[in-house]
Amino acid sequence: MTACAPDAGNGNGDDGNGGENGGVEDPITAEGQQYTVEPTDTGKADLGDDWETLDDEISVSLGDTEFTSYNGLTPETYNVYNSTVTNHLFGSFGYWGTDNVFYPDEEWGTYEVVGEDPLTVEYTINDEVQWSDGTPVTVADYVLQWASQNPEFTGDDDSPLFNAVSHTYGEFVPEGPQGEWDGKTFTIEFGEPYADWELFLGTEALPAHVVAEEAGLELDELVTAIRDEDMDTVEQAAEFWNDGDWFTNPGDLPDEELIPSSGPYVLDNWQAGESITLSANQDYWGTPAGTERLVFRFVDDGAHVQALENGDLNVIRPQATVDTRGQLERLEGQFVMHEGEAATWEHLDFNFADSSVFSDSPELREAFAMCVPRQQIVDNLIAPINPDATVLNAREVLTFEDHYEEIVSESYDGRYDEVDLESAREIIENEGAEGTEIRIGYQAPNPRRTDTVAEIKASCDEAGFEIIDDGADDFFAPGGAQETGDFEIALFAWAGSGQVVSGRNIYSTDLPQNYGEYSNETVDDLWNQVAASEDEAEQHELVTQIEQELWNDLHGIPLYVHPQLSGSDATIYNVRDTASQDQITWNAEQWQRAE
Repeated sequence: MTACAPDAGNGNGDDGNGGENGGVEDPITAEGQQYTVEPTDTGKADLGDDWETLDDEISVSLGDTEFTSYNGLTPETYNVYNSTVTNHLFGSFGYWGTDNVFYPDEEWGTYEVVGEDPLTVEYTINDEVQWSDGTPVTVADYVLQWASQNPEFTGDDDSPLFNAVSHTYGEFVPEGPQGEWDGKTFTIEFGEPYADWELFLGTEALPAHVVAEEAGLELDELVTAIRDEDMDTVEQAAEFWNDGDWFTNPGDLPDEELIPSSGPYVLDNWQAGESITLSANQDYWGTPAGTERLVFRFVDDGAHVQALENGDLNVIRPQATVDTRGQLERLEGQFVMHEGEAATWEHLDFNFADSSVFSDSPELREAFAMCVPRQQIVDNLIAPINPDATVLNAREVLTFEDHYEEIVSESYDGRYDEVDLESAREIIENEGAEGTEIRIGYQAPNPRRTDTVAEIKASCDEAGFEIIDDGADDFFAPGGAQETGDFEIALFAWAGSGQVVSGRNIYSTDLPQNYGEYSNETVDDLWNQVAASEDEAEQHELVTQIEQELWNDLHGIPLYVHPQLSGSDATIYNVRDTASQDQITWNAEQWQRAE
């Protein structure tokens, strides 16, 4: 998503030294925020050479969803609840700031374009960068990263060997990283231009030496097998990457030697249904973690504010509701309320699989779209939190972005702005579909989504459908309804960043995040054009055409941009919320309690 930030200041928060925060315009406002070091931009603050780890514990909750896996790069584990933990276990060549600007992380390494035709980029990992077990981070780790995202690495059934959430990297970089496998410098050469080229190595590289050992290989043997396209050998590594001991039952932390860290924290303790604790990486090569223990607690959203007030939690990111806002406002003084709009949007997705009533019936998709009370949902559930909230009429551009009105005006004619029960009922009758059960699945418990389904049921039942609230606590879990396609409608959100091409993985045929099995050759081709374009105006025109196709097919129904509310104890310095998918924990390694 091309998600920008709303133009919002940071209030008049004390910087911890008596000064005021006058230089940074984070998209999430927070009156009273304190800092040990004033940030100079929307990236991470430079904490200086005297920064040390405090022997302390800070507790945070993003909800009651359980941590899933050390490997957060599979379709089943790639979600904000998992990523907000694993982000602190891995370094990379860059990160997202608070306003979806991508910042290079020069503490990790550097990169530069060394050729334009074809596009060639040279990367250098800093000499001191290593895994917490003492193994250097080298080119081998990035060769494995590339292989895991290569759609050409297939097994006997022609499906990818690695169950990766995206295979775009391997698609656009056909030869992979070039350089000595045990060295620190490599180049990647693009087969064709790619708009988001800078982001491929902005995500974590998993430890190749662990994968090699678990596959019964030496590290150089693994790299050679990848480069020689020895699929039988690579498959041994993929088996562990996909299904090995990185994936365990809740509460069962993998053996320490399997989960080394290249980031400021290591996994320490996992209590199923309660919390997962990260401890400061004692062998960390970079700026040390601010606090010795960072505890992610799995707490129901409705209990967040009370837990914050009691001191059981120090930082919270509950679902934004009217009640939550009122509770946080009541705590003004000792606590900080962070508020704004997130680059996250709510939507209803149709299931196009053969088992679904909507798979080959554009008529019934239209009838459903006609009866969904989008404006009523926004008025009742979102506007009380954000009075400026409006119905969202696009997917790849959000209401607060510069080009939103332009793209919507050219891609959507307003046909589903108003509920039309009479037309919906006529379609359902003509299709002989009266009483058809429509299961709306979502991750439960989630009060706002439960209320959303209730609003839809009250309207669409009247049109002739029978809406079933099919919320489940394992909807997103491996083997859950979303993965298996056991739904008619999926109600969930996509969390955006500053990527131009991320939607390609959602809407293109057979790509990993296309859970509803939607397929449109025109959309596939348009996304390929977006990926190859470096011209912003051309990108906007192509996205407009994609939006037109998605509306004409009724891929799904966008609802609204998420309001965002978070809270933190005023004594915890350097807490800054963000509009991006990394959420409030994006810089948690910089958090410290005032001494």
